Amino acid sequence: MLPSQMMKGILDNCILIVIAQEDTYGYDISQKLKSYGFSDISEGTIYPLLLRLEKNGCINSEFRKSASGPNRKYYTITKAGHLEIQDFMKHWKELQQGVAAVMGGYAYES
Repeated sequence: MLPSQMMKGILDNCILIVIAQEDTYGYDISQKLKSYGFSDISEGTIYPLLLRLEKNGCINSEFRKSASGPNRKYYTITKAGHLEIQDFMKHWKELQQGVAAVMGGYAYES
């Protein structure tokens, strides 16, 4: 499990990327993240992040009719959200390269 601060920054951007792929709602986002391997992420974690991303102008939301119950709050990405993803991906690649370089000189024994 990743430390919470590191996970928070990564998770924010993973949520943005999921929303960038298609407009979606909170439960669907949590299910998609679980399918990608984020098994410890609950809906209770997702909704505060969505609220913050919306307050920061990275996403917009609107209620839409649902065929299977009450209206759902759908999220769409904004231009600021796309820019945030691009910035994250640049830094992620730099971090990946640095960590890979450090790990290349380490012999792990289990």
